[in-house]
Amino acid sequence: MKTVVVVPTYNERDNIEQLVAEVFRQGPDIRLLIVDDNSPDGTGEFVERLAADNPRLKVLHRAGKLGLGSAYREGFKVALAMGAECIIEMDADFSHDPAMLPKFIAMMDTHDLVIGSRYLNGISVVNWPLRRLMLSYFASIYTRFITGLRISDCTSGFKCFRREALESIDLETIKSDGYSFQIEMNYRCMEKGFRIGEIPIIFIDRHAGTSKMSRKIVREAVLMVWKLKIGSIYRGLLGTKR
Repeated sequence: MKTVVVVPTYNERDNIEQLVAEVFRQGPDIRLLIVDDNSPDGTGEFVERLAADNPRLKVLHRAGKLGLGSAYREGFKVALAMGAECIIEMDADFSHDPAMLPKFIAMMDTHDLVIGSRYLNGISVVNWPLRRLMLSYFASIYTRFITGLRISDCTSGFKCFRREALESIDLETIKSDGYSFQIEMNYRCMEKGFRIGEIPIIFIDRHAGTSKMSRKIVREAVLMVWKLKIGSIYRGLLGTKR
């Protein structure tokens, strides 16, 4: 399957060259799309130079930090236009292991969405403080309870979509960001009856002791699950699915 890996970046100049090499090492049919939010450290420009000598590499330049959700939405659209059959999202900082990519792709023979789970076989997270780990873990329990998602890790950002799954979702209606974006995309796939599976991963946080999580991100995720559930009930009454 032709695969495009979508990676948002902001100030990842120090490790992006290694990431590009590791991703391409996983298979000749893998393409890499970097979505750079005008990194002050020149990440986007550096990738542009790499792409000049590598047709498998493409960079999408954005005006600034516009949010993770919007980066993936724009990246997904470009990946679909590139003819991707599988679209993988992953982080740029090696918290997601590129060596897992072939395993995601292999599972697409029988699934439409495959999620890299930190909680499928116990807890597989390195370098997170206990408070953040508990918040993430119980967020998945809360999300499953409200939405009915049968996923052990509802907020994972390491996942693979089959083309048909993304094409069925009106990406312009996905306005959430951060953890909420991950939850909403999972829910839309479940709502449309797509086959969802999980694969165990080990998540290693490069930024030990720090967190990108804000109260706004947490609040958005808490409210999002109710918005999804109520919206689903409403559309069910109308006999429609978005």
